[in-house]
Amino acid sequence: MQPFVHSNAEIEPCLSVVMPVYNEERTVGRIIEAVLAQRPVQELVIVEDCSRDDTWAALQEWPRRDPRVRLFRHEHNRGKGAALRTGLAQANAPYVIVQDADLEYDPAEYHLLLAPILAGRADVVFGSRFMGGPRRVLYYWHSVGNKVLTTLSNMTTNLWLTDMETCYKLFRREVIRQITIEEDRFGFEPEVVAKVARLGVRVYEVPISYNGRTYADGKKISWKDGVSALRCIIHYGLLR
Repeated sequence: MQPFVHSNAEIEPCLSVVMPVYNEERTVGRIIEAVLAQRPVQELVIVEDCSRDDTWAALQEWPRRDPRVRLFRHEHNRGKGAALRTGLAQANAPYVIVQDADLEYDPAEYHLLLAPILAGRADVVFGSRFMGGPRRVLYYWHSVGNKVLTTLSNMTTNLWLTDMETCYKLFRREVIRQITIEEDRFGFEPEVVAKVARLGVRVYEVPISYNGRTYADGKKISWKDGVSALRCIIHYGLLR
C-alpha cells in the first residue's frame, strides 16, 4: 500500500477545484490566488451565481492571468447547489474538490484530502473541522446544530462522520459523476452525503483547519438552511 503524500509540492496537477461564488468581491481575488498557488490544481472552475455586487467584474481578469481558470455564470441567482451542479459537470481532472469563495477553508490543505485517495485507500474524502485542526472560535449554537445534523445524517446513512456540513468534499471524478445533484441551496451537503453512502464507496475523513467568519464578515448560512438540511436528511436518507 502506498504511503500518504505529505505536501502539495509532491503532487502532480490532478485536481479540479469547483468554486461557487455569490457576492464575494472582497475575498474572491485572495481565494483564487491561494487556490492557484497549489501545485495539485489542474483547473479552477468558477460558477458566478448572479451576484448583486461587483464579483463578476472582479473575476474577468483571471482567465487572462491563468489559463487554468474557467468562468461560468448563472443569469439568475439559483443557489450554491445549483452552482455546484453547473461546475461539477465541467470538471475534467481525475479528482474534484468543492471550494467556497470566502476565506474559511485553506487551499494549502488540499494535500491532506488528496492523500488517502492517492494512497489507494479512498474514493471520497471529507475534511472535518471537528477532528482536532486549528479553528477560529465562533458560534457555539452553530456547532451544536452541526453536530445534531451530522448525527441524524449518520443515523440514516450508517456513515460515521464528524462533520457532514463541511465544504471540503473531495471525490474521484467518476464517483461524483454518478451522483445527480437535485438541491439548489445548502441542501447539497446532506444530499451528496446520502448519495455517496448509497454508492458504497470508500469514504475517509481527515482533520482540517477552519477560519470561520461572522455574519458581519458576510456569512450567508442561517437557521432556515438548518431546517432545509433536516428536510434533506429525511428525504434523501430515509424516504429514498
